[in-house]
Amino acid sequence: MTAGRHPVSQTKHWCTPQKYVDAVTEVFDGQIDLDPCSNEYSTVNARVEYILPENDGLRDSWDYDRIYVNPPYGRDVEHGTTIADWFVRIADAVGRGSEVMALVPVATNTAHWKDFVYPVASAICFLYDTRLHFVINGNEDTKGAPMSCCMIYYGDNPRKFGRVFSRYGAVVFLDDAMMPRTRNGKIISENTLF
Repeated sequence: MTAGRHPVSQTKHWCTPQKYVDAVTEVFDGQIDLDPCSNEYSTVNARVEYILPENDGLRDSWDYDRIYVNPPYGRDVEHGTTIADWFVRIADAVGRGSEVMALVPVATNTAHWKDFVYPVASAICFLYDTRLHFVINGNEDTKGAPMSCCMIYYGDNPRKFGRVFSRYGAVVFLDDAMMPRTRNGKIISENTLF
């Protein structure tokens, strides 16, 4: 990850723990094509890795088949972005046919979850790690993240995702999720589900 999380640390290099990198790689049949949030300490080893300042993962192409995203969780004041901007890019890539996995905080009450997780994602693994130990600047964080995290899967093979990620937490499939009826992002009937 290349930015954010300033309340916890001033670092911009929060990397995915290796066990989750391995699981993502397994779901993607051994190859991650794009990591748009990479850094010099990352062990994702995607075919293409975007690292600031040379590349900007929010602006550069996401025209790849298998994308793994561990986005900045906080507000990036320098670039004027938040995690919601990453969810927009994820939804856009999914709409063009990419398979995407994202390691993000569990924030089920936020607009970006309501707009870009529930109606777009295929499955979610709510990770059992009480405090996820990211790798910060090449070293495992001993305190752990201050929030619950999950892995979200966007694609056509949620059952494979479920088989792999059920080792790490509870997997919920969204194919049969009942969503409230909405218009312009507002619930128009709380009692009528479609």
